[in-house]
Amino acid sequence: MSLDRALELAAAVAGIAYPNPTVGAVVVADGELVGEGVTESYGGRHSEIVALAAAGDRASGATLYVTMEPCAHHGKTPPCVDAIVAAGVARVVAGCLDPNPEAAGGLAQLRKAGVEAELDDRFGARRQNEAWRTWTAVARPFVTYKVATTLDGRVIVPGTRWVTGEASRRLVHELRAASDAVAVGMGTVRADAPRLDARDVPVVRQPRRLAFGRGPLPAESDLELRPGRVAEELEALAADGVQSILLEGGPTLATAFLEAGLIDKLLVFVAPTLAGAGQRFLDEISVAISLSHLSARPIGEDVLLEAYVHAP
Repeated sequence: MSLDRALELAAAVAGIAYPNPTVGAVVVADGELVGEGVTESYGGRHSEIVALAAAGDRASGATLYVTMEPCAHHGKTPPCVDAIVAAGVARVVAGCLDPNPEAAGGLAQLRKAGVEAELDDRFGARRQNEAWRTWTAVARPFVTYKVATTLDGRVIVPGTRWVTGEASRRLVHELRAASDAVAVGMGTVRADAPRLDARDVPVVRQPRRLAFGRGPLPAESDLELRPGRVAEELEALAADGVQSILLEGGPTLATAFLEAGLIDKLLVFVAPTLAGAGQRFLDEISVAISLSHLSARPIGEDVLLEAYVHAP
């Protein structure tokens, strides 16, 4: 349960260390939790250091549970591995490996120093920093395709502006607020003139608002045109620090991203409505795509289906 506690700590302050990952750690001695901590804001202490400081002398001979393996390099702070060894920790359990080649290898270094170190690989641990992990490992943003559909998979309900209910629409604004960028295609720009900003929800920073495709943008549009090949544009955005993109475009753009292997997660808001006709949320794809980690939960009167094309 101690790793679960570390995950809870990190989840409670998600994004606090942005653009670095948020990590949780706890120290357990003689069956008692004697120290805990989370990564501080960017440039601050890592979770292991905070937890070890809280534990004090009781860290000697204790077990450290941490949601991601301790770093093994000197970045803005010294290596956590060195602090763990110096504190006399006997055992370390990590919820996932570090995908950053510059910082990875902490568990191996701990073993060399005589510390018992093991990986308790958790999808939940990897999921907490899924955008950062993709951005770090493959040098492109983590792309989530969000779409609202009827029960028969249509994206338009005749006679009404909205497909889903108010609770779903509010959650979409929360998703925008948590994303580095929100994107649509030029077809959506011309048809709907979307704003793509986060409204009526707490916002630390507004996302960049992107339009993929050939311009020109309408004169009144405040969106940022990305006219190049999608893969190249994503690479350029990643180099500019964009770790996550919420894709809200129509079926044409979504299908192009999916066929190119550039969608990582699907969020499908399903309304209790049958449209009977109209455009579906994806065009035809050339091959079947297997999804993983499928889940469903109610959002007001709607149901949100979540699944991964590429699990973190």
